Amino acid sequence: MTTGVHITQGTFSYLPELDDDEIRAQIQYGIDNGWAVAIEYTDDPHPRNIYWDMWGMPMFDIEDAAAGLHEVNRCREAFSNHYIKVSLYNRKLTKQSIALQFLVNRPQHEPGFRLERQEGSNRAVQYTLTSYAADRPHGERYSSDGPDASR
Repeated sequence: MTTGVHITQGTFSYLPELDDDEIRAQIQYGIDNGWAVAIEYTDDPHPRNIYWDMWGMPMFDIEDAAAGLHEVNRCREAFSNHYIKVSLYNRKLTKQSIALQFLVNRPQHEPGFRLERQEGSNRAVQYTLTSYAADRPHGERYSSDGPDASR
């Protein structure tokens, strides 16, 4: 169960969390369509952060979603307090194109983002979105204690 802000990224992000049977069904849907399965994780969920760490190698030739779900669970064990997503790549387009992507894990506490306003010349205003979690060092961003735990 998450508290605070609920980060919405990828397909299904406005729906309740997927359980393991639903995750397995989506992975199987991708496999049935010939898509490669990849699992990625991060502690910086900024919308423009497209460089998540990859868990293992993409699974190109699996036939059963149980293998993909097994890797999701191994990643959850190793990075339980990170964002984890499943990416399904459509290799038929001869380039790395994501056909389906969805979150399968998130930290217990999601502190959210702050909006920073910067005024420039000619009254031009620029906005920057910054994660509160990014104020803390890598690897400590989602611990249950510390200065931002109450946010």
